[in-house]
Amino acid sequence: MMWVKICGITKLSDAIQAAKFGVDAVGFVFADSPRRVTREEAREISRGMPDGPARVGVFVNSAVDEVRTIIKYCGLDIVQLHGEESYDYCLELGENIIKALRVNGTLDIAKATRYAQEGGVMALLLDGFDPLTRGGTGRVFDWTMVRLIEGKPKLIIAGGLNPGNIADVVKIARPYGVDASSGVEKSPGVKDARLMYEFIENARKADYITEANY
Repeated sequence: MMWVKICGITKLSDAIQAAKFGVDAVGFVFADSPRRVTREEAREISRGMPDGPARVGVFVNSAVDEVRTIIKYCGLDIVQLHGEESYDYCLELGENIIKALRVNGTLDIAKATRYAQEGGVMALLLDGFDPLTRGGTGRVFDWTMVRLIEGKPKLIIAGGLNPGNIADVVKIARPYGVDASSGVEKSPGVKDARLMYEFIENARKADYITEANY
């Protein structure tokens, strides 16, 4: 079944709604972003929402000790690294890691493959490139690029995903998972319940249809 994540959660009510709709993970952004939350806010949401979805912390070039402290304080299950964290950094952190790589017209296939094979990461997240921000960019990329990555790592697609294009993403890229933020919002950090529901449902439906045809 398609793994679905809603990122940029800033409100407990949004996390509860996402869980109700069957989301697999919610993301808390600890880096500079309109969706940034404090560790106190993230812990309050994490403790108040249902147990089902994984809690994912999104970091950009943070010190390993800082990440570990926030993991423990907020009860995070997965770490998503959105900066220039090295292969050795990932190995040193030693947590369940999703390594994000930004796609700017082309994808560094060798780099992506090495993270998957040597960086000890559980999955790679491919995101649309924006020179001013990381994550929640609303920018899509050429989804056919995922076919070039060797070793068949778990791939998560992000960047400009919404209920209207998610079926195409699933059909073209056939990823392990998908991740939406700005595409399911009323405004930065404020989710739209209808859009979250439609995104999750459309992703799962497209996955079922795609699997049935292969």
